[in-house]
Amino acid sequence: MDGSRIALVDDEPGIRETVGLALRQQGCTVAVYADGASAWEAIADDLPDLLIADILMPRVDGLELCRRVRTVSDEVPIIFLTSRDEEFDRVLGLELGADDYLCKPFSIRELVARVKVLLRRLALLRRRGDAADEELADLGPLRLDLRRYQASWNGSALPLTVTEFLILRALTRYPGHVKSRAQLMEAAYPHDAYVSERTIDSHIKRMRRKFEDAEPSFAAIETVHGLGYRYGPAG
Repeated sequence: MDGSRIALVDDEPGIRETVGLALRQQGCTVAVYADGASAWEAIADDLPDLLIADILMPRVDGLELCRRVRTVSDEVPIIFLTSRDEEFDRVLGLELGADDYLCKPFSIRELVARVKVLLRRLALLRRRGDAADEELADLGPLRLDLRRYQASWNGSALPLTVTEFLILRALTRYPGHVKSRAQLMEAAYPHDAYVSERTIDSHIKRMRRKFEDAEPSFAAIETVHGLGYRYGPAG
């Protein structure tokens, strides 16, 4: 985590202070903002390594901030901080491209652990992206660049987040085999980062929409009711 640049956006001064302190103690450089508008103004041209954002904020809320970041980068990890009664907004946030969320009140230790997980993933992605040799997987119209965490369908790039790519890779490793939500959570959120099954469902829903943008008839990610999901040949 040393040297990682983190943007922390929350309208509660106490959270900005305590979370900022905890992350700085881990060696991170933390920039704090009280609302999404000031955050976007500061980071639009120089994105941080990771973004932590509250959902309900004045001026520009966390959902809109996430949307704006995702128009620029699918790589930057995003963690939402939400109230327990904001389930709809949490799900919408994941569909917009957030990687994880924590409900308030939350454990600072757990937040730091999740930040570490996402930063390790980002570091791995960047190291692989700098590698000279590519490692590719071709599954008919689907092509996966396993070093750069990039995917394409019939030659059209799919703007997948790192989390979405890891879920897709787990599904396509053995086409036709059913993967439970627990298995997909382990693939996308290793190192004891706890997420709910609803999180996986939200990511799958967003992935399908991206595939459908490339091919409206896409149906290769199948729901197996009561068991999980599988990747099968496109129909």
